[in-house]
Amino acid sequence: MNWIKGLLSRRRLYSDFSAEIQEHLAEKIDELVSGGMSIEEATHAARREFGNATLIEERGREVWQWRSVENVLMDVRYALRMLRKNPGFAAVAVLTLTLGIGANTAIFSLIEAVMLRSLPVHDPSELVLLNWNARHPPNTDGYWSSGDCADNHGFAAHSPDNPHGCAFSEPLFRRIARTNAFSGTAAFANSGRLNLSGNGPATVIDGQFVSGDFFRTMGVKAAAGRVLEPSDDLPSATPVTVLNYGYWQSAFGGSRDAIGRTIDLNKVPFTIIGVAESRFTGISPGSDYDFWLPLSAGQRITESRFWANRQDDVGYWWLTIIGRLKTKTGLAQAQAEVSGVFRNEMLQGSVPLFNGGKTGGGPGQQSGSPRGRSDSGEVASGRSTSAATEDNPEITLVPAQTGLTGRRDRFSDPLYVLMFAVGIILLIACANLAGLMLARAAVRQRELAVRLALGAGRARVVRQLLIESVTLSVIGGAFGLLFAYWGARVIFLFVSNNQPHPLGFATGVDLAVLGFTVAVSLLTGILFGIAPAFRSLRVDLTSALKQADGGLAGSRHGGGKWLSIGNGLVVAQVVLAIVVLVSAGLLLRTLANLRSVDIGFDSRNVAIFRIDPTVEGYSDAQIEGFYRDLQGRLAETPGVQAVTYSMGPPFSGGMMAAGFHWPGTPPDQQSVAGLLEVGPNFFRTLQIPLIGGRSFTVADFLLAARNRSPAPTATPTPVIVNQAFVGKFLGRENPLGKQFGQSPADANGPADPGHEIVGVVHDTKYNDLRRNVEPTIFSPQSAGGATFELRTAVDPRAMLPVLRKVVAEVNPSVPLFNVVTASQQIDRLLFQERLVARLSGFLALLALLLSSVGLYGLLSYEGSCRAHEIGVRMAMGASRGAVLKSVVARGLRLTVIGVGLGIAGALALTRFLSSLLYGIKPTDPLTLVGVSLMLGAVALLASYIPARRATQVDPMVALRYE
Repeated sequence: MNWIKGLLSRRRLYSDFSAEIQEHLAEKIDELVSGGMSIEEATHAARREFGNATLIEERGREVWQWRSVENVLMDVRYALRMLRKNPGFAAVAVLTLTLGIGANTAIFSLIEAVMLRSLPVHDPSELVLLNWNARHPPNTDGYWSSGDCADNHGFAAHSPDNPHGCAFSEPLFRRIARTNAFSGTAAFANSGRLNLSGNGPATVIDGQFVSGDFFRTMGVKAAAGRVLEPSDDLPSATPVTVLNYGYWQSAFGGSRDAIGRTIDLNKVPFTIIGVAESRFTGISPGSDYDFWLPLSAGQRITESRFWANRQDDVGYWWLTIIGRLKTKTGLAQAQAEVSGVFRNEMLQGSVPLFNGGKTGGGPGQQSGSPRGRSDSGEVASGRSTSAATEDNPEITLVPAQTGLTGRRDRFSDPLYVLMFAVGIILLIACANLAGLMLARAAVRQRELAVRLALGAGRARVVRQLLIESVTLSVIGGAFGLLFAYWGARVIFLFVSNNQPHPLGFATGVDLAVLGFTVAVSLLTGILFGIAPAFRSLRVDLTSALKQADGGLAGSRHGGGKWLSIGNGLVVAQVVLAIVVLVSAGLLLRTLANLRSVDIGFDSRNVAIFRIDPTVEGYSDAQIEGFYRDLQGRLAETPGVQAVTYSMGPPFSGGMMAAGFHWPGTPPDQQSVAGLLEVGPNFFRTLQIPLIGGRSFTVADFLLAARNRSPAPTATPTPVIVNQAFVGKFLGRENPLGKQFGQSPADANGPADPGHEIVGVVHDTKYNDLRRNVEPTIFSPQSAGGATFELRTAVDPRAMLPVLRKVVAEVNPSVPLFNVVTASQQIDRLLFQERLVARLSGFLALLALLLSSVGLYGLLSYEGSCRAHEIGVRMAMGASRGAVLKSVVARGLRLTVIGVGLGIAGALALTRFLSSLLYGIKPTDPLTLVGVSLMLGAVALLASYIPARRATQVDPMVALRYE
């Protein structure tokens, strides 16, 4: 600390040291004068005896420990003076670095927030996630994954071998919690959207069911009130809830009076007992839940038919389990213990799930189809016991930090692609600035030669030049940090506005981002400064000292070697720019291809909103009347042309799958197709062409409602299928009147009357733009929540307030949610493509600009170096056109070389973009040719301007200058 204080007060110390030396000289002079010498003689004698005072001062300073630091500070001051002396160069360099470093910092800040930031809990390194794996899928009654981990069980129908997941049954969780493997065990699952009343107008909010020990295991405390305890997770306990801090602030104004208040969730009263601390929005990355409920509350607020006694059913897997390792318990020991429990329960428990004893699918299976579906789309009724004994089910413990993926997976690929792109931009900026620094070094050859001639070591000169470049990069990094903060906010807002749920990723500049910026700034300064610094080591002192002070002549002698390095830097910039431009071109064309996909219906002027009367206790019969009443009122609203509803919204990213028996196939074999329940006028509202047969009538909806009841009729439910369904199951056979899916009554329930095809509609991409149209069944909807679709005569966004008012007039307790237009829904579906295309397009333009600036700088400097040569040629009769052609040709040659190498690099690298592309190949020739021509045109312009300036050299002036 004293050393630092001394460094900061070094000027005063130096002054005191000089004064002390002068006092000694004065004392010696006085002593000699008193001995009889004159003042002049005494002064000379004292100086001879004392020695060189300046040298003594220098040696005295050398013994102090901060000399090296002081020299660096002196170099920094000198570098700042040099930048102030060349404001044009400094402005261009700082702007280039601001964009390059800022873009890298912005993308890294998002990667750090999404992929690298620690879980918002106490000591996350102690938390482990329980994953199961086996050789075949378990015979569950139902499987529900909340997307907290990379769970493939929902896709087991397509990949039945070696499935894995992180969902478990509640009885198994209770069994594991009683072991000694962990110091704390917690389970959680999404509650889905619940209707909230009791705090203003009815709204829909998202939450989680958590075990009573959840908050203690996570190490999360309460910001107000208290968190859940094990006693709250008992069936007999009073219903309570804990609020998210952000939701508490927005919905209750952060008032502590909210603690103890009662709110209704799905018409069930819950007491608010506390608010979680502000940093905790959920355990899964990106989650942002409004509240947390005990697991025992699920039975009270969810339909019993949907809940299906999940708290007691060992075959219903729906919970994600987290354990906190004990201090003295290793990972292997804990894994062996819980894996043993899991294997015993699955193979030898009261209801074995890996012995082929269970058949059929559960009502809550995530994949929406019966269990055990094979690659061919058929369903097997079970597996033999001999095959099941080879399953070897086990549990693997993985760190929760990496095992819980949450919403990371959706953002990881585009973020890494963008990080690669901005890294290339930074390399282009480094090459550009290296060229500029080399040009400055060539101009400063005489200055460097003088310094070397006066005794400065070459290492000292190299250090000075490197400090100049690092100082420049640090300034650029400081401005880049501001640019990164703004850029990250813009990107985050773009992503948030294209998500149906809030993002729980906390963005901002923290120590990790700050450290990244500092590291990138220093590395960048070294990268673009090292070439001119070491170039100075090869300065020929004799020839450099003979040059005039600066000017063109000085550059002329040392320019040749520099130009060879500069050529390489320009070619490198063009190569890197081609890679970015080709990648951006492919991604932009992918977005254009997706936007031009024929979805099969007109999505313009369509408003969408979701509504669920079941949360208000509506029965199936009441729901049908409610929908008919609401549909009629909406249809009478001015500006509304047609109204319908369906089970799911268009392009929501998911669709139910129905398993059925197709006539002519083995009795134990089931086929699968997409299923969408729709309301009246569905096809007319969305303008889906009816190819054959008829649309649904009122009688069809009544029959569908009857067949959903416990006492169905013997008449098949009318359905409408698409062309893909006809092509797969019927071929050239007439589909109208075809019946399928019938089954006799058995111990599991009454007879299924099946379905009868009454119409065929045009293929539509109702689910996903990238996937091919799948066989789809449209059935009359008569129960459950629904999405209303309205075709309007005006901009549907202007109609949204009116629609809310109409629904409130029917029942103000039933809230609307997911209120968007069909165009916005498609934009949300394409948000990843839009984000990557926009940012890559911006980066491509930046790469193009930097490359053109680099080429322009090279040719401008070459023109100044060749001024004497050009003057001689023009004096000897060379035309301006010939000189112009010579300079332009040089720039185009460098560009052609760079384009050739760049295309080769692009072909090698863009294949990694295959998963992001649609309707285009990474080797698309049109994109490669188009990018090459565009860069060639920019290079021609960048070459023409300095070439034209070179032709304006006065031959007499150039010949006289020496």
